[in-house]
Amino acid sequence: MVAFAGNSLLCRMALADTDIDAASFTLVRLVSGAVVLVVLVSARQGAAKLGGNWWSALALFVYAAGFSFAYLDLAAATGALLLFGAVQVTMIGHGLWTGERLSGKQVIGVVAAIAGLLGLLLPGLEAPPLQGAALMLAAGVAWGVYSLRGRGAGDPTRDTAGNFLRAAPMAILLGVFFIGQLELDAAGVGLAVASGALASGLGYAAWYRALPQLRAATAATVQLSVPVLTAVGGVVFLAEPVTLRLVVASAAILGGVALVVSVSTRPRARSRSRRPS
Repeated sequence: MVAFAGNSLLCRMALADTDIDAASFTLVRLVSGAVVLVVLVSARQGAAKLGGNWWSALALFVYAAGFSFAYLDLAAATGALLLFGAVQVTMIGHGLWTGERLSGKQVIGVVAAIAGLLGLLLPGLEAPPLQGAALMLAAGVAWGVYSLRGRGAGDPTRDTAGNFLRAAPMAILLGVFFIGQLELDAAGVGLAVASGALASGLGYAAWYRALPQLRAATAATVQLSVPVLTAVGGVVFLAEPVTLRLVVASAAILGGVALVVSVSTRPRARSRSRRPS
């Protein structure tokens, strides 16, 4: 989640404070992530075949491109609300569809986390532009799909490397489509590389490693901590003010996440203890 929050901060800084455009940021982000992950897998496993698949790569590309272009039109708070709302609906909806059930405490945890997120983001929101809102909702659904597909990952690093490598040509085609509008500068490229190689590539590999151990509802709810971490990062790195609303909302979100995670892990521990020796 720290990597995801760092990714948001890097993207905001690049698009707001440098000359890089959204298509170039997406291209540099995905290509640099692919390079770092392929080198990492090659160093660890030699010429081992990369994992992943084209459907997961497409979901990764749609998320990365939609995320970048949406932030050209949306305020940061509006974009985060749309993104994580779409992730919640996608992942929890899929979990319920496939037979997962939430306990009473988990329902309270989800409601508390969503209420905290709304309290953090809603005050001062303006009606979002239709195009930006649609792009961010698409990005949220795509990230939810990518996360759900990652629950079956065999080798998380190898699968993530394969997905990034497959998504890179899609980003190149996106750059070709916007060839007349591409803008690059050293600062923007540096932030995009940091986003792709560190916050995206290595961060997503860690996320794929954790996903098989999480139920869909748990994985969805845990991600609600990202706006809180992003806000804290804004205070530390962008000199944004600490407010009472931030403190209260953070407590509600993190407390809700703790309820969902703690309840979902207890039955597994009890079931193991009942196995005959």
